[in-house]
Amino acid sequence: MSTAPRTAMVLAAGFGQRMRPLTNAMPKPLVKVAGKALLDHVLDRLADAGVKRAVVNVHYLAEQIEQHVATRTRPQVTISDERGVLLDTGGGVVKALPLLGSEPFFHINSDTIWIDGVKPNLTRLSEHFDGAGMDALLLLAPTAGCVGYDGRGDFSMAPDGRLSARTERDVAPFVYAGAAILSPRLFEAAPDGSFSLTKLFARAGEAGRLHGLRLEGLWMHVGTPAAIGQAEAAILASTA
Repeated sequence: MSTAPRTAMVLAAGFGQRMRPLTNAMPKPLVKVAGKALLDHVLDRLADAGVKRAVVNVHYLAEQIEQHVATRTRPQVTISDERGVLLDTGGGVVKALPLLGSEPFFHINSDTIWIDGVKPNLTRLSEHFDGAGMDALLLLAPTAGCVGYDGRGDFSMAPDGRLSARTERDVAPFVYAGAAILSPRLFEAAPDGSFSLTKLFARAGEAGRLHGLRLEGLWMHVGTPAAIGQAEAAILASTA
């Protein structure tokens, strides 16, 4: 890919139930880690990667997120309103497609956080994305070295970067780190209403058009209040 995406979709509509009680009165994207809201960690990283406009979807305690991003200019934020019905990770993007344009875009969870290696991982995604052969390029973290993650992984990756999803009874070496570059082509003939993006990832994988890139640095899964302290300790150690 010759140029980095200039637009991004940021998922910020969920309830953050595992983060309770912090999310009883605050949406999870506004929970602070190392003195900064999770959403700001993501938006700052997108700005540094050259993104000019980020579409942020909202549902739970939407007004708080709208107020929080109202004064941002790097990147400029456009709200995709899902107050009426929560559309899940796939349906939320379909609703926002008219705002995202016709070019590939960054897709990032508002609660994903990592420490970059020598080169920023979003820059690496841009450099590795090939629109001719890929519908999606996912940033993947090795399950063994993550902070706050104890799951069974999501994908296995072939030497050429093509991905295979973990079967129900297996363990996979990589977990989706919540950041990707997606082509609008991925959403052709997508279902209506609420659906998970994993359905489209599976279809792209069957066509050989789902690829992965191994994250360089350290990925932190901030899913619970206890994980906040673990992430803050890792960030502190990285700056020492």
